[in-house]
Amino acid sequence: MIWKAVKHCPLFFAVLVSILMIGLISCALTSKLTSFNFLNFYHRPFLDVFFSYYTFIGDGLMCLLTIIVLLFLKRKKLSLALLLAFLGSGLIVQILKKLLHEPRPSLYFDQIGFKYSYFVIGIQKMQSASFPSGHSASAFAMCIVIALYFKDKRVSILCLFLALFAGYSRIYLAHHFLPDVMAGALIGSVSGLLTYYFTWHPADIYTKVNIDFKGR
Repeated sequence: MIWKAVKHCPLFFAVLVSILMIGLISCALTSKLTSFNFLNFYHRPFLDVFFSYYTFIGDGLMCLLTIIVLLFLKRKKLSLALLLAFLGSGLIVQILKKLLHEPRPSLYFDQIGFKYSYFVIGIQKMQSASFPSGHSASAFAMCIVIALYFKDKRVSILCLFLALFAGYSRIYLAHHFLPDVMAGALIGSVSGLLTYYFTWHPADIYTKVNIDFKGR
């Protein structure tokens, strides 16, 4: 099943896997404070404004709005797949948030006595439920579905970088750490992949499960 997806969009998945691997290795080798500082070394007023608005690309309301627009455009199956990917990734994210209770950057900095100078004016300082990033999960889940649906390398790479910047916006705005974003991206990617095949190729999933069951 995964191999079929790779054959559909080889460049997309090569870039996606590379990004995920680099991010996960960075999380393993550095502390969340170190990676946060490294990714926030450059702040400018125009970027503050840009990311303050851009971050909504991974917001639940934006996802639902996209789904509604596609319904009006009679892309019913694509709308269904995006809805399932959004709900599936969101459910996993919310369960993990409730179980782990990780502090957001602003609260974590208060706890360790770290002075951070780049909080964006007008952006609410959130306190809890940092891990994983829901915006990142939603953005990557929808990105995967759209990339596999259109099977066009230009569309897929564009979607991937839109999702990547959505994840980065959460760090830039001091709402999440790198591990939060990478976990969200991984959850969203898996959710999007499974949802796509559940919607368009359910027989592939059934065959795989059936073969595994018989093999036991």
